[in-house]
Amino acid sequence: MNFPDVSLVTNAIKTTAIKRCPEILTGIGLAGMISATVLAVCATPKAVRLLDEKKKALNADKLPVTETVKATWKCYIPTAVTMVLSSACIIGANSVHVKRYAALGAAYALSESTFKEYRDKVVETVGDKKEQKVHDEIAKEKIEKQPVSSSEVIVTGKGETLCYDSISGRYFKSDMEKLRQAQNELNRRMISEMNISLNDFYAEIGLNEISIGDNIGWDINKGLIELGFSSQLADDGTPCLVVDFRNPPTYEYYPF
Repeated sequence: MNFPDVSLVTNAIKTTAIKRCPEILTGIGLAGMISATVLAVCATPKAVRLLDEKKKALNADKLPVTETVKATWKCYIPTAVTMVLSSACIIGANSVHVKRYAALGAAYALSESTFKEYRDKVVETVGDKKEQKVHDEIAKEKIEKQPVSSSEVIVTGKGETLCYDSISGRYFKSDMEKLRQAQNELNRRMISEMNISLNDFYAEIGLNEISIGDNIGWDINKGLIELGFSSQLADDGTPCLVVDFRNPPTYEYYPF
């Protein structure tokens, strides 16, 4: 019978523990808080008994605060220790999350910068027309992967042209003029408000918010909103305007 390599098992456990460190620490912290509550409840009868004995010894109906603490503090040592350890676990989990989010933000900013440099170099090398052709091919692939015949088309009341949003993957009715009006209105707002979220854009064009829509957006210092369009044919033969962003929304747009 072949037994698994102990080092492989150990490494697998270590890798999983590191990956799930925040969840593990949070779980331990919550369990510790519950345990501390139970310990406090269990310690109370003993503390009450010690107080009664102290009152009898001093022949007093009520003890000063200092005497009360002296008589009962040892009963709550397990509770205090558990609370401190639990708090340390929760703070540690939060610290790990903060570091990971900071690393994610830095990686995103780097990839964003690299993508912009790459796109600018492509335009410089092949020219605007060929770059647009590549852009059109990408747009075509997107609507082929998500055909309108199997998707809901959202009626916004802001136009009758079939449109496709490249970020959220939604088909909706609008037109290029209304979309450019939304772009210009939000850019005007950004000049005074400094930041605009992706959900602000969706609200302006008549679409519902999405879960990540408040976490990404545009900062005035990184450029205005610049829409990109590609005219395609949907799988049912309907002309479709694929909408994306030449200056895409970013993670670090600081909405608060």
